[in-house]
Amino acid sequence: MAKYSSEDVRENCREVFFRVGEAAARSGRSPQDIQIMAVTKTVPPDLVNVAIEEGISLLGENRVQEFLGKESFYHLEKAKVHFIGHLQTNKVKAIIEKVDMVQSLDSLRLAQQIDRAAAEAGRVMEVMVEVNIGREASKSGILPEETAEFLEQIAGFPALRVRGLMCIPPQISENPENLHFFENMAQLFIDMRDKKIDNVDMDFVSMGMSSDYAAAIEAGANLVRIGTALFGKRG
Repeated sequence: MAKYSSEDVRENCREVFFRVGEAAARSGRSPQDIQIMAVTKTVPPDLVNVAIEEGISLLGENRVQEFLGKESFYHLEKAKVHFIGHLQTNKVKAIIEKVDMVQSLDSLRLAQQIDRAAAEAGRVMEVMVEVNIGREASKSGILPEETAEFLEQIAGFPALRVRGLMCIPPQISENPENLHFFENMAQLFIDMRDKKIDNVDMDFVSMGMSSDYAAAIEAGANLVRIGTALFGKRG
């Protein structure tokens, strides 16, 4: 990762806030309608805390062990933490009381484990369902046409609360035609919201990263996950 200074991160945060505001305006929304997540994989806690000081109030963690090693250094009185990486069922208990949401729910087995661990911890865990919108064999997620059935399957789990959908589509930077995956995801989100499934709240559609977050917002995203644009490229 590039060795960014605290001032670099401060300037990057301001730039991201500005660009998110522009994209929100183009989509007919307010900047306050868009949540900005700082993706913190490999980023030192002191730089993460700089981002928090600049107004970033949501952190995205990819790796359980890395998060557990850094958590105590974060200024979490001012920020929430979502787990966004692939979550193994045997790691659920380690984070069940330490994160505010799991964005990467991608199987019934994982849903069952989160529900069980959350119940044992005496809490309800908020989750997003990860959708493999690009149908890529290399990526996790529920297929678009199976999303409604999956939501109905997990809606009855008492210690889960679905808050929306998440995806990692093929990158627009590699092929501009991939923009349609954002549009497809936004439509799927609307379709699932319109179904009004009990215990399923379609509040968030999480898509868009450093290279394409403006396009994601214009397509309908209300939560974007940004790492490189804040903290520099990872090594």
